[in-house]
This record gives sequence, C-alpha cells and structure tokens, in this order.
Amino acid sequence: MPSLGRSSSSTSCRRPPAAIFSASSCALKRTRQRLPDTWPIKDSRVDIHNRCFLITGAASGLGAATAGRLIDLGGKVVLCDLSDGVFDQAEALGERARAVKGDVTSGEQMAQAVEAAVTLGGEHGLAGVVHCAGVVSVAKLVDREGHPADLDAYARTIQINLVGTFNVMRLAAAAMAKNAPCSSGERGVIVNTASIAAFDGQVGQCAYSASKAGVVGMSLPAARELSRHAIRVMAIAPGVFETPMMSEIPRDAHDALVAGVPFPKRLGRAEEFALLAEQIITNPMLNGEVIRLDGGIRMQ
Repeated sequence: MPSLGRSSSSTSCRRPPAAIFSASSCALKRTRQRLPDTWPIKDSRVDIHNRCFLITGAASGLGAATAGRLIDLGGKVVLCDLSDGVFDQAEALGERARAVKGDVTSGEQMAQAVEAAVTLGGEHGLAGVVHCAGVVSVAKLVDREGHPADLDAYARTIQINLVGTFNVMRLAAAAMAKNAPCSSGERGVIVNTASIAAFDGQVGQCAYSASKAGVVGMSLPAARELSRHAIRVMAIAPGVFETPMMSEIPRDAHDALVAGVPFPKRLGRAEEFALLAEQIITNPMLNGEVIRLDGGIRMQ
C-alpha cells in the first residue's frame, strides 16, 4: 500500500526556523547594499526659512494665521485678499511680508500676486501657495415659499471656491515649475482649502459642498500631473473653526456645533490650521491627499 506521508519533494522544501531567519538576514543585507549612499536620509524636511509663500484669503482667519506662522519660521509671505485689511496684516508682519489686493477669480490679478511672490522670493522664487480664499453660501433648492434657488448665487459660489482655486493653482504651478529644485528635490507645494462639507454636506449647502468637493476632487489628479515638475498638491478640509464669520452666529448655534465635536470639545483655531499647513509644507511625502482637521466631528 502506498505511503500516505508527505513526499520527499515536499519535505525538502521545508526549512527549520533558524534557516528562514538566516535567509531573511542575508536578503536584508543584500537590500542594504543596494541602497544609495544618501540612505538613510537624516532630515528631508523642506526648509521654510527665507522661502516665499503666497497666501490667499490672508486678511483674516485661516490665511492670516498661516501667514503669521510662516513669518515666525523665517519665511517670506505675500498676502492676497479682496479686503483692504490685508495691508494692515502685512504691515504688522514686518519687512518680510507684502500685500496685494486681488480677486482669486481674476487671471490678471492673481498673475500679479504670483509675480509679487516670485520677486519677493528672489533667487528661490515662489516656494508655495496656501490658498484660503473662499465664501460660504447657504440656500435651499426650494425655499419655504416654493421658490427655486438662485442660479446666479450657485454659480458665484462655484466660481470663487472652485474656479478660483484652479486659477491660483495653474498660475502658481507655472511659476514654481521654473524653480531650481530645493534640497529635498521639489520645486514647490500647493495647499488648498477644502471643507468637511465636501463629505458631510448639510441642508442648504448644495453650492458650498459641491465647490469644496471639487477642490477635493482636483487634489490627486493635480498632484499626479505636477509630479513631473516636482510640485506637490495637498488640501486641508477644516471642520468648524473660530473665524470672524463664526463669531457672528448666535450663542446657541455655537454651542450646538461644539457639542458635535468629540474632542477637543471646542471649535478649531486658526493657529491649528496654520500648524498643519506648516507640516504639509515641510514634509515632502505628503502629496495628493486631503486631510480632515475637525476634531472627529461628522456633520448630520
């Protein structure tokens, strides 16, 4: 009767644990031998010091906080906003800051803002953009009286939040593509501002959610396209933050928003947005992604 045991070929393929570890060790040694002389990289962070960044929506809120953070880190900034307050912000930041009044939907005005940043950046040119400009809109598709939503209002939200983002990206990318690579090998970084409304849109937010979902949708294809120029593209999706706009809402509405945040039990602070923008700028492996910054809130 034939043996029911394992065949000799099966037995020969088995190795005791020690032999497996030995083989793995040899493979690891061979891998290390193939690594370039620059490995391991001790510090691959992108340097902010003496580099120039264009900040849109910089007269207040997230943009103003980001501009201040980059100045504190030794960078240079060009602040762009439709509000005249942008000039006061730039003056308060000192000699490494400039202000430009501009509409993000205007090709001509944003080209001037980009050129101002390239000039201020000197030999390094424009190192990056943090695009914070945008508007919030609330309108139901059909109101209580049965009237349809205003199409022009919808188009305005899309024009500012989505087309404006594309406008800033295309002009900034063209300028950064001309840069010499920095020590990490990249030529620039674009940080756009989306919103959790792109994922958790509420009643009345069709226009706003659509505009921010568009920003989310552009992040990966833009990152893939601009990789040939060594330019990264990221987006931050903030939750509910303490901004001048939020200071105008009723106290009970404010408390209801805070109650929806798991932890920390408060609204976000502009300085926390600025801190994440800094991390994105300095970490060269962050690319083609959208990061929620919301304390874990999920809007209902």
